Amino acid sequence: MFIKKVSLPRRTVLRGMGVTVALPLLEAMLPALTASAQTAANPRQRFGAVFVPHGERPGYWTPAKTGADFELTPILKPLEPFRDSLTVVSELCTPADGHGTTVAAWLTGSVPKKTMAEDVRAGVSVDQVIAGQIGQSAVFPSLELATEDFTGYIGACDGFYACAYMNTLSWRTATEPLPMEINPRVLFERMFGGGATNLGRLERMRRDRSILDSVAEAVERLRSALGPRDRSRLGDYLEDIREIERRIQRAEKQASTEVTLPNAPIGIPESFEEHTTLQFDLLALAFATDMTRVFTFMMSRDTSQRVYANLGITEPHHSLSHHGNNPESIVNLVKLNTYHVELFGRFLQKLRATPDGEGSLLDHSLLLFGSGMSESDVHSRINVPTLLAGRGAGLIRGNRHIQTPKETPIANLVLTLANKFGAGMDQYGISTGTLDL
Repeated sequence: MFIKKVSLPRRTVLRGMGVTVALPLLEAMLPALTASAQTAANPRQRFGAVFVPHGERPGYWTPAKTGADFELTPILKPLEPFRDSLTVVSELCTPADGHGTTVAAWLTGSVPKKTMAEDVRAGVSVDQVIAGQIGQSAVFPSLELATEDFTGYIGACDGFYACAYMNTLSWRTATEPLPMEINPRVLFERMFGGGATNLGRLERMRRDRSILDSVAEAVERLRSALGPRDRSRLGDYLEDIREIERRIQRAEKQASTEVTLPNAPIGIPESFEEHTTLQFDLLALAFATDMTRVFTFMMSRDTSQRVYANLGITEPHHSLSHHGNNPESIVNLVKLNTYHVELFGRFLQKLRATPDGEGSLLDHSLLLFGSGMSESDVHSRINVPTLLAGRGAGLIRGNRHIQTPKETPIANLVLTLANKFGAGMDQYGISTGTLDL
């Protein structure tokens, strides 16, 4: 039983001078008396795909036991708190060797066209298919994020394959790759700075003002009309926004970048961990406010030469992935793989801690985590690391390791995911069937 002082439409926003701030799901937005039943029966589903480059060391990723209650391997160990929501799928394969082609195939289930020019062709990525099913009423049908510079579409980034294949996960059509946003400030302004002029946004940034200053009066009016639990939920949500602002502002000051152009590369932390966490936190807010229900996130680009000095690793990631069976290199690669999973786990914790109707955001989300290759030393496309987290509001069971027949096309997973969200497709790329998730 809960107490509501006011009834609010789900699309209620806080408006101020040049600022629009969406709200999370509050009890006041639920229909009176039947709120619990309706929320439990029809929770909003979300989908996200998180990509990591250069595969995962197979012996340290794939569980030995199939079925329920499998033992988490060293790389997956950080996800122990979420094991009831985890589904590991092994023996999937991508259809082509190499960095660019495996990235492009990961969500499209297709064999990319060999070209270095503008005539690229892969396939519609599953995030875009799912966005067509569940994302059209959200502010952003989908969000596409990354942490490393977008280097364009044409030219050879991997052999004779265009850069487009490696620089994005998302394809709106078979010939239209979508750019990925790396700047947390740009994403923050897209989400919460709606209606403001570029000049106004830049002035606010220079003066270190918060977007919440612009909606302070609206916040107080709303707060006075809400019940105790909603007031607490609103307070936590606004503090999350403010904390993200502070982190972006710190990053901007550390970079000592002069703000002169609307698209200036500001707000990108020097630390990979802070950059990644900021992007994840913004995605959690986007889910909580129903700004989007679908995202893709490239934690790092394939062939990335990022150095993870914070882990005590001095060799760049791509070079390290070609370890040549050097024991020290393998130890460091496993450490790096585990670190990426740990960062993903923090995102899962954020979603699990965020109420969403009768459950949490994690309960109502289905998240794909993985890579387009497995043993990167030889560019193996066999048994690529694949993990699903969350249950998508009942779409999958969780707590399982599913071993498919050897060299099952990853397109079968893509087809299965599309149909889980209502696409009703018979074929996806080079799929040969569906999976029992």
